[in-house]
Amino acid sequence: MMSQRHAQLQHWAQKTEQNPDLILQLISGDASFRKYYRAANRIWVDAPPSTEKNREFINNAAALNSASLNAPVVLDYDLENGFLCISDLGDRSLLSCLSEESVTEWYAKALHLLPQFTRINLDLPVFDAEFMARENAIFPEWLLGKHFQLTLSAQEQHLLEETFALLADNNLQQPQVVMHRDFHSRNLMVLADESLAVIDFQDMVLGPLTYDAVSLLKDCYCRWPDAVINQGVELAYQLYVEAGVLDKNIALSQFIQWLDLTGMQRHLKAAGIFARLHHRDGKSGYLNDIPRTLGYVFDVAEKYPQLMPFAEWLNTRILPALAMDEQP
Repeated sequence: MMSQRHAQLQHWAQKTEQNPDLILQLISGDASFRKYYRAANRIWVDAPPSTEKNREFINNAAALNSASLNAPVVLDYDLENGFLCISDLGDRSLLSCLSEESVTEWYAKALHLLPQFTRINLDLPVFDAEFMARENAIFPEWLLGKHFQLTLSAQEQHLLEETFALLADNNLQQPQVVMHRDFHSRNLMVLADESLAVIDFQDMVLGPLTYDAVSLLKDCYCRWPDAVINQGVELAYQLYVEAGVLDKNIALSQFIQWLDLTGMQRHLKAAGIFARLHHRDGKSGYLNDIPRTLGYVFDVAEKYPQLMPFAEWLNTRILPALAMDEQP
């Protein structure tokens, strides 16, 4: 049976296209409350205004296209009801194209897009300490408390606070640029000419230079050999220097540390979000991505002396809880 919102969206699409026989075909939902349909060679989006950033999507889409980045063109919209009509970029996500043989070439193509983001002129939210504090609260609340049912001691809470302070300081030390904030293989579409287009960009902010690169290279949904990741990190460094975004006097080793710690902050947030999607929104498939995501966190914590206490805590307190969680 068709839901009320589906019926409303279909009626709006029929009116927009002046075709009373138009039928919307569901493509997918995503981690948000959005749903996507296809009809008349267009994509029709049900994006409830109470939860979705529709005005930001419209503004950011225009800015991306103006910067010669491939992105959906917004063809029509109804902000009051949360309906969008956008151009159809097809069904071929970058994730579906990746293999051991092809990933390096595809990642290089994606990384070449990132300097273009830095040239976008947009009034965006700032990924500052207050912003990060809101994100950092997701991990202890949803993964540790709600999912693992852990009660942290005062000492553990202090360790978390110290670690998040270190990660926030790392993010703020970097050049602050326009960043996509969810730049990974599910949010990149492969077009007919093999070029890449970006989607899901309504959360763009001004934030740390390495955020988008690490989102791609240390993807929560797939993990590649360290050699692939390291090659991508070096290419990102080179591209940012060549574009004049990164001072050539900043050493590659500094860039790597920035990227590692930025990724750790993002992955802790993501692990918490995956637990929240399960417990709050009934989307349990994302639980399968928590071990991979925490694996990235542990690898970085183990690499840097200042994070060794956090690595030891992860090893003794969190990874055993994760192992219990994975038991059938």
